[in-house]
Amino acid sequence: MKRNFTSLLLYFFLIFTSNAFSQNKSDILNPFSNRIFSGKGYQPLQDLKWKFKTEGKIFSSPIVQNGTVYIGSEDGYLYAVNEKSGTLKWKFKTNGAIHSSASLYNNIVYFGSFDGHYYAVNAKTGKEIWRFKTKGEHWYSEVGMWGMKPSDLLMADLWDFYLSTPIIYLDNKSALAIFGSSDGNLYAVDAKTGTLKWNFETKAAIHSTPILEKNTVYFGGWDGVFYALDCKTGKEKWKFSTEVKTGFTGIQASATIYDGIVYFGARDPYLFALDTETGKVIWKYNAENSWILSTAVIKNNILYVGTSDTYALLALDPKTGKEKYRFKGNGYVYSSPAIAGNTIYFGDFSGNFFDLNLLSDGKESTTISTENRNKYAASTLNNNHLDFGFAAKKADLSIYAENQKVMNEFYKLGSIVSSPFISNNVIFYGSADGYLYAYNLKKEK
Repeated sequence: MKRNFTSLLLYFFLIFTSNAFSQNKSDILNPFSNRIFSGKGYQPLQDLKWKFKTEGKIFSSPIVQNGTVYIGSEDGYLYAVNEKSGTLKWKFKTNGAIHSSASLYNNIVYFGSFDGHYYAVNAKTGKEIWRFKTKGEHWYSEVGMWGMKPSDLLMADLWDFYLSTPIIYLDNKSALAIFGSSDGNLYAVDAKTGTLKWNFETKAAIHSTPILEKNTVYFGGWDGVFYALDCKTGKEKWKFSTEVKTGFTGIQASATIYDGIVYFGARDPYLFALDTETGKVIWKYNAENSWILSTAVIKNNILYVGTSDTYALLALDPKTGKEKYRFKGNGYVYSSPAIAGNTIYFGDFSGNFFDLNLLSDGKESTTISTENRNKYAASTLNNNHLDFGFAAKKADLSIYAENQKVMNEFYKLGSIVSSPFISNNVIFYGSADGYLYAYNLKKEK
């Protein structure tokens, strides 16, 4: 009888701890780990609910929890904005641009800044809990990049938009915040204290956001290598090298895992499908000299991902990599798409934001443009599309400074490299015009 009673106690203890663990795990929110949201049918963009102005370009992606939208800006602040009204709740100042997106766990918001620190901040009050100092955050740079002039100048890659977003790994003992750094390390720190638990060194900056599956963390870096590590120890399980060549080197996209396959885009320029256990190639898709910086999303056995120079949202078979169809935007598609119901949403570099009916094979869509796009389109775009040569107006593009000028002209359009987030039938995204936008979605009739 005593043995049965003890067994019963043990049974209820295991049930309780199991439920507590799963509850904690469900509280983790990361903008790249799950891009599918609740929704029904085709829900096109409707009217602007509100927009919130920051003092810098927005490259990070919003995240929403408990009535608050969190987003970083190039002005150095992380903002907490009321989800319904668009009014400021609090803002947290760092000493550098915030190109990392935020993650949430246990009422703590985690993010990184170009000031060389990763932060944990109270999600309700904006008060700092801890900060972790890396060896420095910076854009990926090369001397005389791509043969541009002057040949002795250290040049930042003009297409390096993001810093790594922290992810949270839970086991039955502790929680780890794991993130990449410009110093080439993947760091795992105690999520409560910021104390370093382990680090894994690569040969170049890591600006992609890692992804977790069971006890493995997957990520790629500017060294062009994709890694699988043990979450608890940081020990390498396997690695896969993409091609390294001028202008086509590096992994900036966060990966997606589905049915034992890890999918990620690279600049070499392919979308890869690898076996999660071995790292062996299952297939690779040739993106036609287009980089893939966006995170793939899979729904109803179709994989969707954006491309750069072909301006496309691709729809592929996730088992074979065969293209089903493509939807063409007006500029580079770096924004990671979001799906709700039968609708996919994403932005492009020309300042357009799209919704697309997934049941229309790319034929039914709605487009909303930023005010700046409408203002500058005629002078900046070529037949309503991005065209680097056209925007350069016969400038010598072998000179690095001339390329910078063209990028600044593009940014005036309100380029969207931020990935949208959906909450309560409202979609949120940031823009290079400095605004965080909130648009209502039409409800299915």
